Amino acid sequence: MYLGIDLGTSAVKTVLVDEAQRVIASESRPLTITSPQPGYAEQDPALWIDAAFATLDALKASHAGALAAVKGIGLSGQMHGAILLDASAKPLRPCILWNDGRSAAECRILERRWPALRATTGNKAMPGFTAPKLLWIATHEPDVFAATKLVLLPKAYLRLVLSGEAVEDVSDASGSLWLHAARRDWSDAALAATGLSRQHMPRLVEGCAPAARLRSELAQRWGMTGQPVIAGGAGDNPAGAMGIGAIELGTAFVSLGTSGALLAPTNRIAANPDRVVHTFCHAIPGMWIQAGAILSAASCLTWAARLFGVSEAELLAPLGSRPQAPSPVSFLPYLAGERTPHDDPAVRGMLDGLSHGTDRAAIVQAVLEGVAFALADCRDALAGAGIAIAEADVIGGGSRSEFWLAVLANVLNVPVHRFAGGETGAAFGAARLGRLAVTGEAITAVCTRPQRIATFEPDAGLTSAYAERLPAWRQLYRPRH
Repeated sequence: MYLGIDLGTSAVKTVLVDEAQRVIASESRPLTITSPQPGYAEQDPALWIDAAFATLDALKASHAGALAAVKGIGLSGQMHGAILLDASAKPLRPCILWNDGRSAAECRILERRWPALRATTGNKAMPGFTAPKLLWIATHEPDVFAATKLVLLPKAYLRLVLSGEAVEDVSDASGSLWLHAARRDWSDAALAATGLSRQHMPRLVEGCAPAARLRSELAQRWGMTGQPVIAGGAGDNPAGAMGIGAIELGTAFVSLGTSGALLAPTNRIAANPDRVVHTFCHAIPGMWIQAGAILSAASCLTWAARLFGVSEAELLAPLGSRPQAPSPVSFLPYLAGERTPHDDPAVRGMLDGLSHGTDRAAIVQAVLEGVAFALADCRDALAGAGIAIAEADVIGGGSRSEFWLAVLANVLNVPVHRFAGGETGAAFGAARLGRLAVTGEAITAVCTRPQRIATFEPDAGLTSAYAERLPAWRQLYRPRH
């Protein structure tokens, strides 16, 4: 038995997976974000621990025998967050999250201070990444910065609590701007540019490698017969790639979670930081992931549901399973700013084309289309790095909507595939990493592609209609800085 724990932005999801790679049970607990000021996004790390422990307590109550047999644990998590720990390994402040936009000025400072940043990390300095957050802390909370002895990313903090070990995997570390992407190691120059050193960093491992063992008292709490190995794990998107077997050239997938991304594994770095293509190490040795990322995806649907005072399912039901034509309304999904291709934390969302005849269904469809158009921007940015997308698998909560996947297929003009259990892809991928860390099996033997349960093919008429709409949609973007 193996556990996969995904520390997401909106929830912690834990899956229990058997030797045949069947999900025996799953548990989820919600998380909330606080915003002390506009453009800020924070979470209390204690909430992550409470939620993760609650999922494991629930699994013990419902599947004690299976949980007792767990041999390996994999972790995945939201990337880029900054947890600052003191000499006693206690958080000094809430975690600044991936969608926090406060450090735009520090990004410019960091690129001036370290001109080799893009060439070394494969990324452009953006407020979502971790390093600019530390520069912001140094300027605005100098006492906190001075007291900082260790900087961790979210899932590494969970591992610290579970095991007592400060360890990070190279895929998650790629999103910090402190990693030399080609060498898969911390960059001393990057750390020095933010006033830090290797002493402030956790030990690095590959995602499929053993990293630590579960504390004996926690193994006893959950009735486990031994102390399971905890794998290096992965950031949420690389973990999602492991879950759907996206481990080779020529594969691509869309993540429709709180945020969104279009991702393609590569066996070399194909950076395009000027178009805000992200470069991450994959969770397996010798592979990388190139990604276009958008800050708001399924969270846009959550926003619309809150606006109309109904559930997301109620919003989607009247749309049916396929669009008949593009919505007359256009939506910019920049509710928390945007990454690819704009790198604009200040931009905000927009509804355009409203009239007295506009109904709820037209607005909801526009929301789904706006996210799809933003992913088309990601597709074109990846093309600028020499990466062509011929088809795409979809994971994340948004993959449950047939209508949304049909829109996506027509906007991207490629076949789009859905899996059973795609909404728990990152947790399942983490469980696979937990297994690899224990068994040392061949990665290709474990990370097979799950059966696709549906394929959404582009429709020539709709593809043409969306292609005509895309340039006008792009014209709606207006920088605010």
